[in-house]
Amino acid sequence: MEVLHRHCAGLDVHKDTVVACVRHMVDGTGKREVRTFKTTTKDLVALSEWLSAEDCTHVAMEATGIYWKPVWHILADGEFTLVLANAAHVKNVPGRKTDVNDATWLADLMAHGLIRGSFVPDEPTQEMRNFLRTRKQFVRERSSHVQRIQKTLEDANIKLDSVITDIMGLSGRRMIEALIAGETDPFALAVLAHRRIRASQAELEAALRGRVTDHHRFMLRLLLQHIDAIEAAIGQIDQEVDAHVEPFRTAIEILSSIPGISDLSAGVIVAEIGIDMNRFPTEGHLISWAGLCPRNDESAGKRRSTRMRKGAPWLKTTLIQCAWAAARTKGSYLQAQFQRLRARRGAKKAIGAVAASVLTAAYHMLKNGTLYQDLGAHHFDSRAKGKQVLRLVSRIQNLGFAVQITPIGAAA
Repeated sequence: MEVLHRHCAGLDVHKDTVVACVRHMVDGTGKREVRTFKTTTKDLVALSEWLSAEDCTHVAMEATGIYWKPVWHILADGEFTLVLANAAHVKNVPGRKTDVNDATWLADLMAHGLIRGSFVPDEPTQEMRNFLRTRKQFVRERSSHVQRIQKTLEDANIKLDSVITDIMGLSGRRMIEALIAGETDPFALAVLAHRRIRASQAELEAALRGRVTDHHRFMLRLLLQHIDAIEAAIGQIDQEVDAHVEPFRTAIEILSSIPGISDLSAGVIVAEIGIDMNRFPTEGHLISWAGLCPRNDESAGKRRSTRMRKGAPWLKTTLIQCAWAAARTKGSYLQAQFQRLRARRGAKKAIGAVAASVLTAAYHMLKNGTLYQDLGAHHFDSRAKGKQVLRLVSRIQNLGFAVQITPIGAAA
């Protein structure tokens, strides 16, 4: 097999150590040298100097949790071409698993150009990604605490979530704080509801009549404090995002023109895929990387599975949420696509196709710097007008009526 990189290295990265294998092609044979370094900054600088002294041009490492990032940051200051490999793509033969063998295997794969590098964004994009991923984790944590409040209220036989949609809204918060303060009178609690609450006074009083103990008050107070702390942290993250959003402002404004995508969702998409679409040769490569296309699982001419790959989970979940919002946007192409596919393939596959369409549009918009231009809800009908006419005629005939089609121009 042809050797593409005559001087390269493979790194087996761990929490405390890095096993490095340098591979040189000399007189038609590969010569290797293996050394072990610690992951302190001093030793990583020594690793970079050793690789430079060995004239390494390409360095490959596995994406092992968070531990690859300090190594990447130090080596990025050198003149190496760094390649981050997906661990699932570079597995060695079972039964030969040692740190030295792993480093040697990576070096051999790198020499022959058999490692497909993962997407590693630039530092500003990584920082924005870290902000928004942490924000999403806090939002999920807040939702978990709200569910714990609901469980505590149920344990006290308070059916607040049965009469109020959002128990952490204005009315629900007032009632919970009153319960914590010691109020138990259902009428006094019910009058705290906002006038726009749909539930009647009698329904509120029935839902608020329970058995609240000191234990329940303590748990409710504790959970509310946690929710307030999380909301304060989310506010601080939003301030940091606003302070660092300038390089991405144009891209966010462009993506926000797509139906179903808010400014926050646009920021998440930009943080996950970056603003330079040249990293992805086509929109198909981006969709595959995001995991929004069927997997390739074929053997003996049979397709064994068409489920979507895991892909990029942070990006994928956001796109699915945006797709649901777009499917509810009246008069849009994306809503028409969802309704058209749902009838044949079901809602789950239809929403995945809409998410892929959203990402396809985002790819071309970021690449060309253009705004979204909706094709309209009647795009599919106008594209295949003949088939639509035959379909409608067939439905009318199935109802027992004879139909004769005459163009409007001919009838005049």
